[in-house]
Amino acid sequence: MRHGVRVGVDVGTARIGLARSDPHGMLATPVETVSRDHSGATDVGRIVAVVAELDAIEVVVGLPLALSGNRTASTNDAVGFAETLARSLPVPVRLVDERLSTVAAQSVLRAAGRKAKTQRPVVDQVAATIILQHALDTERALGKPPGSPVAPTEGP
Repeated sequence: MRHGVRVGVDVGTARIGLARSDPHGMLATPVETVSRDHSGATDVGRIVAVVAELDAIEVVVGLPLALSGNRTASTNDAVGFAETLARSLPVPVRLVDERLSTVAAQSVLRAAGRKAKTQRPVVDQVAATIILQHALDTERALGKPPGSPVAPTEGP
């Protein structure tokens, strides 16, 4: 198991949830929710700042697939966002399967007594936490990082 803070990212159309791990890569916790900026200026800039503040060694981006495993419009959006992050960050970016993370996050918040209206600001952070925790657990179980590395591509 590699040591160092990881940052988890849940990419949504309106908001991006961020989570972080402890330095030992054992436990993921929510960090913040960033408003999505489809020009890529403020949201990517904020994530770059968080990665630098935390001195993170890796960023894990959730890859939303259909339950069947097929790609969707959200899949393509997350991949594009991950590629933009990979171009902007000095650390590796990985895509990991995130099927059901948002549903699980909503369920956790509902169980904690949060109404749907008050969930919105934090559901993305909780989803990012679930994505990152799953990646940490998988890495511990398999002895290697999960998902697939994102190569920085040329882009706008």
